[in-house]
Amino acid sequence: MVSNRCKMMVKDELKKLGLHFIIVDLGVVEIMENISDETRNLLKVNLFESGLELMDDKRAILIEKVKNVIIEMIHHSEEPIKVTFSEYLSDKLNQNYTYLANLFSEVQGMTIEQFMILHKVERIKELIIYDELNITEIAWKMNYSSVAHLSTQFKKVTGLSPSHFKLLKDKRRNPIEELGI
Repeated sequence: MVSNRCKMMVKDELKKLGLHFIIVDLGVVEIMENISDETRNLLKVNLFESGLELMDDKRAILIEKVKNVIIEMIHHSEEPIKVTFSEYLSDKLNQNYTYLANLFSEVQGMTIEQFMILHKVERIKELIIYDELNITEIAWKMNYSSVAHLSTQFKKVTGLSPSHFKLLKDKRRNPIEELGI
């Protein structure tokens, strides 16, 4: 789950099956009941029909948690992290960063850094479209060392400079769910 809309869909599916949830968060669901295999399979099918997946594989779950930490940090947090991202991720998931990075690369076919950059660029596009901050303010907000660094990364991903993107009439953004699939 990568958005509030996904969380709502999961809650709806749980309610339809008469299941009571304690937590429905990005990538995590905790329910009160023990469920039968039949109910679990039904939930799996219903979620799949909604474009979601019930994950059983511990590695896939861990990868999803890594993605959710990145998405939460980039798209939903106003506070910049005070430590390196590798420390932040390790602490948040209680895992060795090297293990997480190797697993992520193996399963996703891209590095954690590449995944983060894709999401940062999408967030930058969003901030440019809102037109409330200038590029310098966006660079600071997104924790870039300079406007030049932001511009270089933005151009590498989009093929456009941030200022050229701002001039486009049809500003195209990608859904968070489709980044780094």
